[in-house]
Amino acid sequence: MSAAALTDAELARQIATEAGALLHHLQHAGLLEGRALGDEGDRVANALILDRLRAARPDDFVLSEESEDDPRRCSARRCWVIDPLDGTSEYAAMRPDWAVHIGLSIDGRPEVGAVALPARDVTLCTDGCRAAPPVRVPPRIVVSRSRPPAEAVRVAEALGGELVPMGSAGAKAMAVVLGEADIYLHSGGQYVWDNCAPAAVALAAGLHVSRLDGSPLVYNRADTWLPDLLICSPAVADTVIAVSRNG
Repeated sequence: MSAAALTDAELARQIATEAGALLHHLQHAGLLEGRALGDEGDRVANALILDRLRAARPDDFVLSEESEDDPRRCSARRCWVIDPLDGTSEYAAMRPDWAVHIGLSIDGRPEVGAVALPARDVTLCTDGCRAAPPVRVPPRIVVSRSRPPAEAVRVAEALGGELVPMGSAGAKAMAVVLGEADIYLHSGGQYVWDNCAPAAVALAAGLHVSRLDGSPLVYNRADTWLPDLLICSPAVADTVIAVSRNG
């Protein structure tokens, strides 16, 4: 079957998996290291993804972290939002907690997404995504390894939860989807490519996805910055939002 004949979800999964395999091979080839490895990973993955999307969906717009923005996308219904290498520093340090994001925003909503976790040989997608398991007690809250947000600390205190440091945004979000964590709360700001695909997959898994104040995430605006993000079990969403608001 040609790529053009695939559904959007099938295409997202295929491209994320292919780009992840390319990055994993480059990471372990031993030809580059450190920043040079990260820079080359960003470059080659972005080129592959753009090539595949242009061939399969030539009429769609693409917003990529690694490419110049086309402002015409803001008036389009469909815009692919991609992060060719989410967690470049983790990738360059030979850590496993990095990802590839292929998201599709339709009318500003994160409708389709695939997140590849190449170090685990796993790609999670909105198509056929299993429901996330129930929240555990006490909950596990994934946070940045270097700067856990104050809101996450307050939520951990309120729920008796455990803070779990982890690398890239995609790795943290997919930990919640896979049931390895229960809450991903980020207040330091992200770009839309950091969370469009993860948000789509999390929604498909039946998770709560929003801004920290409970308002929806909106994509394909002129401003590519999103101040905060919450992905968690619906069972604890109201509590997390209330604690975040009352900080």
